[in-house]
Amino acid sequence: QNAPFADHKARNDPSFEQRFSAGANPAPVPSTNPAPQADNGNMSVDAYRKKHEITIICPGREAPSPFMSFQSTGFPSEILREVQQAGFKAPSPIQAQSWPIALKGSDIVAVAKTGSGKTLGYLLPGFILVKNLRHNSRDGPTVLVLSPTRELATQIQDEAIKFGRSSRISSTCLYGGAPKGPQLRDLERGADIVVATPGRLNDILEMGKVSLRQVAYLVLDEADRMLDMGFEPQIRKIVKQVQPKRQTLMFTATWPREVRKIASDLLTNPVQVNIGNTDELVANKSITQHVEVTTSFEKGRRLDQILRQQEPGSKVIIFCSTKRMCDQLSRNLSRQYGASAIHGDKSQAERDSVLSEFRTGRCPILVATDVAARGLDVKDIRVVVNYDFPTGVEDYVHRIGRTGRAGATGIAYTFFCDQDSKYASDLVKILEGANQNVSPELRAMVGRGGYGGRGPRRWASSNDSYGGQGAYGSQTRDGPSFQSSYNNSSSGNQYGGAPSFHSSSSNNQTSGAASLPARLV
Repeated sequence: QNAPFADHKARNDPSFEQRFSAGANPAPVPSTNPAPQADNGNMSVDAYRKKHEITIICPGREAPSPFMSFQSTGFPSEILREVQQAGFKAPSPIQAQSWPIALKGSDIVAVAKTGSGKTLGYLLPGFILVKNLRHNSRDGPTVLVLSPTRELATQIQDEAIKFGRSSRISSTCLYGGAPKGPQLRDLERGADIVVATPGRLNDILEMGKVSLRQVAYLVLDEADRMLDMGFEPQIRKIVKQVQPKRQTLMFTATWPREVRKIASDLLTNPVQVNIGNTDELVANKSITQHVEVTTSFEKGRRLDQILRQQEPGSKVIIFCSTKRMCDQLSRNLSRQYGASAIHGDKSQAERDSVLSEFRTGRCPILVATDVAARGLDVKDIRVVVNYDFPTGVEDYVHRIGRTGRAGATGIAYTFFCDQDSKYASDLVKILEGANQNVSPELRAMVGRGGYGGRGPRRWASSNDSYGGQGAYGSQTRDGPSFQSSYNNSSSGNQYGGAPSFHSSSSNNQTSGAASLPARLV
């Protein structure tokens, strides 16, 4: 049943758009329970797009107008009730523009920053398609969402449950690091929507326990992150199991060459929706960024000062470069503030427990490696602290993006040391692009920063960021682990050969307990 389709790209089906027509019409449909609306006045389409920096690329076609209010979406009343109960006043820009395109059955490439509402941007049209097609869920899902990490996958699943419950849409989540038994039982009972990491889904496909032949709506979420982690061979293998006459949506925070390549291979005449400038790496302007040039020995004292300034119970994420420092810092902080750690060596049960305590506020300080840089969606995080600077400004942008989400504001503190000077030039550009202050000390480091540049992309090891097989391993800043499940030269990687892994003193830096004040040690 899992024989690959001969053509996994071509689709010319004049009736494809009609799949949505039975349950949702882009024309306004009155609702008995409309969600609260933001006041957009009588804003024109052009004015709305200009205000939210929306650009659309669809040669030869006219893009549909954005839904500037929930009332104009035509979504069923049960979905609008869920939106109303969630407290949303109006669609986010990526939702407003991607929904009418998705409801027409078009493929979409959506490029928008993290925290912009992309999850509901693809889930709600998927719900409507599920209701209209009425497939037998025991024969396989109608909607498939691929996600790079188990944290992000479980959060997408939470949203699918929350907003799909009243529509009686079933869903399940497949990810590694957890027993297969419960996940297989969910599939046997039937799931309209499957959210999965590529590694675990491939495992289950090889077992013959799931069929993707009914999938009509395929989503690649955080596509750039999945390629960074070496998932391209697995993604292509999965897509070959999906029918050619499908709708494919790709959501990504950045738009590098490798993402463009896979989009051109897997999508058919997509409409591209950009929020903001996709040619430059930009940070969320709702976040106040403080970059402090310091030394390793001063970090602990300054961190203590920052934490003392916060209101009791404020949620704070502290990013470290190594698992060892992550554990050490969390132990020291837990004595006074209540802190816990999350990284790749934690079991799935431990990670779930830590995230649950962090979300509920029982443990308001989370110390993390880059496992949490993407895929962690907690809307009331007040402060992000980069205790160690990451291996490039791309990771910096995604780290600080854990705050300032869903229209909120946030604060980010970054400790910047001499060994980080090679990133000074790009970091200054990020700060200036977000209208942030740049200290004279940081500007002085630009001149002695060497080659500059964003630095090498860090390809996460398989036991660090997701469940399943297929990521390329290395000695990373998150600790030593090695698993090479695929040979890069034969896996379809067309972007300059095998990934390079770098190990230097700056990549493996640790700040010992001596750098912490006595009360923290």
